[in-house]
Amino acid sequence: MLIEPFSAELFTENWTAVALSAVVALLAIGGMFSASRFLSARRHSDAKLTTYECGIPPTPYTWSNINVRFYIFAILFLIFDVEAVFLFPWAVIFMQEKINEANVLPFYAMMMFLGVLFFAIVYAWKKGVLEWQK
Repeated sequence: MLIEPFSAELFTENWTAVALSAVVALLAIGGMFSASRFLSARRHSDAKLTTYECGIPPTPYTWSNINVRFYIFAILFLIFDVEAVFLFPWAVIFMQEKINEANVLPFYAMMMFLGVLFFAIVYAWKKGVLEWQK
């Protein structure tokens, strides 16, 4: 017997498999958490409660302040790293093809994308974000 692609029988069979998989996954997770709770040690030693620093004794004060400029540099790095991820496949495709009427719209879209990022870096530069010492 052939089943049509959008029949009710096929739909219920697929959702039954999904529901069964979800139940099995939840039972497995619950079993692992239960086993961890019942099999783990009840008391923790002082050594287990300290910060691990490659086998050497930890420094007396482990909480240190980090300059905000590190976060700004990290965010700028992520923005321009994502730009490179988007730009690389586009550049590879456009190196292989000549620009014609069919692919001129993606070309202009990428130029707008690069323009926005160019103005973003100019804005950050004017605001002094890229200067370490003020």
